[in-house]
Order: sequence, then structure tokens, then C-alpha cells
Amino acid sequence: MKIVFAASEAAPFIKTGGLGDVAEALPIALSEYKGNEVLLFLPYYKSIKNNPSIEVEEVAIFETALSWRQAYTGLYRLKSRKRKFKVYFIDNEQYFAREATYGSFDDGERFAFFSKAILESLVQMGECPDIIHCNDWQTALVPTFLHAFYGEALGKAKTVFTIHNIEYQGWADPYFIGDVMGLSSEYESRFMYNGSVNFVKSAILSCDALSTVSHTYANELCYPYFAHGLSQIISDHSFKMCGIVNGIDVAGNDPATDKNLPENYSADSVKKGKAACKAALQKQLGLPEREDVALVGLVSRLVGHKGLDIMCAGIDEMMSRDIQFVILGTGEELYEKKFSEAAERYPDKLSLNLCFNRALASQIYAASDIYLMPSKSEPCGISQLLAMHYGTVPVVHETGGLKDTVIPFNAETGEGLGFTFQSFNKEDMLDALFRALDMYENDKEAWSTVINNDMTEDFSWEKPAGEYMELYKQIISA
Repeated sequence: MKIVFAASEAAPFIKTGGLGDVAEALPIALSEYKGNEVLLFLPYYKSIKNNPSIEVEEVAIFETALSWRQAYTGLYRLKSRKRKFKVYFIDNEQYFAREATYGSFDDGERFAFFSKAILESLVQMGECPDIIHCNDWQTALVPTFLHAFYGEALGKAKTVFTIHNIEYQGWADPYFIGDVMGLSSEYESRFMYNGSVNFVKSAILSCDALSTVSHTYANELCYPYFAHGLSQIISDHSFKMCGIVNGIDVAGNDPATDKNLPENYSADSVKKGKAACKAALQKQLGLPEREDVALVGLVSRLVGHKGLDIMCAGIDEMMSRDIQFVILGTGEELYEKKFSEAAERYPDKLSLNLCFNRALASQIYAASDIYLMPSKSEPCGISQLLAMHYGTVPVVHETGGLKDTVIPFNAETGEGLGFTFQSFNKEDMLDALFRALDMYENDKEAWSTVINNDMTEDFSWEKPAGEYMELYKQIISA
């Protein structure tokens, strides 16, 4: 099977969020299936072009039509010995030679170009894939462009559109349909929503299969509370919707080999290893060096949907317990200010680190006893998976991927992976956290069991990749 994977970012080339992790790991996992060939397409951003460690070779130079525009298109391929997995970069300095990945006034036009240039690149190379897998609003125009302009050349290709976060939908003025995309009026109904062009709506209507990154989030998107205005449209097309939970790079995030840790450990040596990591982190951050205190960790963007409102509301009650709390991240000024004030009130208990540091993130996952993730909404979530893989017990709100991946621990059966709460409020969050603290302090045997459960659970991409393969086969044979 020939699979094209289209994304606006993919680690290690460019990453701003969870999509970057998915677009790195999933195509590689798919390429490992016998008979598969995977082509990953990315914009040739300035940061990629100027990185001397990324060696490319020119494939073709041509023009991509955007209505009346003829946009220069450079197609480059990553130099690699891998035959089943190839990375291609779409070059146009007008659109991609910028410091910021997103946030420009012409983002709609930039990614309309990228979406069409992917299809034009396939024609130029003489490639006709079985599947074109598109991700989020930046590549949401691919299914419609395929139908409108490339039916003859790429007609056999089926499209999958994955929603990683419905909050970002790609909006534009109505003139965009004709003046930028070059589409006739018959396509207006696919795009128009509340008087504007909506990229994600068009993909929902045009794709052959619609997916998102957890089973629960797939169901949640049918409700207005979660869908940011698109609930009815998604409900009307729920027959082609499925949820597939993301995995993580278990080899690249392995406490047994992670070079960022002062001492490596596995499930068999977790007690000693985590104790060493905790002591090192406490010393590094200026916290009292105590092995017995419960260390609670949080690595997150400091934004509202991460549940920080209820966390800020309950911070004093949290600090009334014998805990230490380590926070790593940046975000909205409101939350940075509130956590800064709390850190001033509890200098020996709360360490606030307003930055992003990958090494420190790994150290927090390894050193913490509990990982707090009270997200208001969470399509899938990566942090809780990483925490569990490092033997840190999660406390999460039952939403989206958090509900699918953190099974509540049952002390009687010894089954389960963490602690959860259903209602999004301070009281229920604190109840779940305090239940975890009570077990940590009073039932070491049960605590060891849940840690072992977490560290031996399979969070790899093997199962998700298999589910995507089944989805591809279904739509090809339909």
C-alpha cells in the first residue's frame, strides 16, 4: 500500500505540539508493514532549510496554481537510505521563509498552497497513492482539491482526515473560495459556515474517512460543548468517524535509556531509580531533599483547556497536604501570574519553571510520584502516557483520551493505571488527588502495583498503526 502522510509539522524537523509527535512516529510505524511505502510531506520552513544537519536533494521545480496565481514550488527529498519511508519538503520562500510556524495573517493562503502543492508534487513524480492521510486544518483542503482538480491523475486515492484538535479549524473570508482556491461556486456549500470559509468543515464533507485521536473524543465531538461549533456537521457524518488512540515513542522515551536522567531504571528497578531521580530533581530545583514526600508533576502549556482554572482554585488546599509540586511550561499570562504567586507563598513546596526544557521534562516524569492532568478537554494527551511509561501515577479528568488511557485503579483486583474524576470542578479534582496521596502514604503494596501496571502497559504505536491499516483497507475496498 502506498500512503501519503500530509502534515504541517513533524519531529524532529519541526514541532510545536502533539501533531509533531504523531507525524514523526505514525508514518514510520506504518512503513514497517510488509508491502507499504510511506511518503511524508512537510513545508520546507526556514528553520528546516537553514539546518545543516538536514540534507536534502532536489526532486523537481514547478508551479502550483492557486486561482490566478502561479506559485513557485520546489520539491525536495530528505537524503536517506530508507526505501519504504521517504520525507518530502515543499519549498516556497514567500510562504515558508518565516521565523514563526503559524500565526501569520496569510496562514490560510500558505496552507492552501501547501495542500495543493502536495497533490501537484504527486503528479509531477508520477505517484498515485492508495491513501492520502491529512491532519488538522493545515491540510484540510487536500480532499476537496483532490476531487476538484486531480480526479483523473489521482482518482484512485482515498483520503483520511484526522482531527487532532477541533479548536483550530482554519477560517477565511468567502472570497477565498474563488480568489485563492480557484474553486467554482458549486463548492461553496462544502466550505461556508456562519458566513465564513471553514477548512475543517470541507474536509469532513469531502474525505472518505474521518478520524480523531481517541474513542471518547470521537463521541465528544458530536456534542456542542466539545466541538467548537461543528457538532451537527460531525454528527451528520459520524458514519465515517472513528477514534484511534495515539501511541508514544517508547524507545525514545525510555527511563531505562534516557540520557537526561541521573539514574536509569526499568520496572524491575523502579523504586531505586525513581528515588535517585527525585533526590536529584529536588536538589536541582532547591526543594527540600525528602524521599518520603509525594512529588506531584505537571508538564504542560499553561492554557485554559488544560484545567488550570480548577487547579489554581484548589492550589492552597493541595499545598495543605505534605507534597511538593513541580510545574514546567509557559502560556497565558493569567496562569503564569497565579502560579508565580503560589510559588511565592510556598517556596519550599512549589517549584515553577516558566520555560520549556525537554531534559527537565524527562526529569519531572521520572522523579514525580504523581502526575496531575485535570484537562477540561483533551483529544488524546501525550503527557499522561509518558508519565505512566516512566512509572508516575496519573490523576486525570475523565475526558477524551485521558478517559481512554487511564483506567481507574481497583485496589481489590490490582487492575488499573491511575486515579480519575468525572465532573470538572475543584472538589472532584482534589478528591482524586487526595485518594492518590492516601494510597501513596498508607498502602505501599498497592502503590507498587499501580506503578508496575503503568510501566508494563503497551503505549507503543504498534496497535494504533494496526488500527489505521484496517481503516485504510476498509475505505480502499469500499
